[in-house]
Amino acid sequence: MSLTKENVKKIASLAKFKLSDAEVEKYCGELNKIFSWIDALNEVDTSNVDALNAVNSQYTSMRPDVVTDGNIRDAILSNSAHSKYGYFVVPKVIE
Repeated sequence: MSLTKENVKKIASLAKFKLSDAEVEKYCGELNKIFSWIDALNEVDTSNVDALNAVNSQYTSMRPDVVTDGNIRDAILSNSAHSKYGYFVVPKVIE
């Protein structure tokens, strides 16, 4: 697959990018290099390769879901400029 300058301009407009003619030329060449690399990968025979579920075969152990930092409301509210009845007090922003 090969991209033309018009293709790059179309992609740029869809992505809401404004590119100069020099940038269109630059990105056209870079994208075509990427596509040629992908085409080279498509030529690799993978018929004898097993599918992978994950690259890393390590198992992540699960920890119990336990709250360990609760009951510190007063310590948290001490950082507030204003608090009342155990809640933060903020200025009214909606009439």
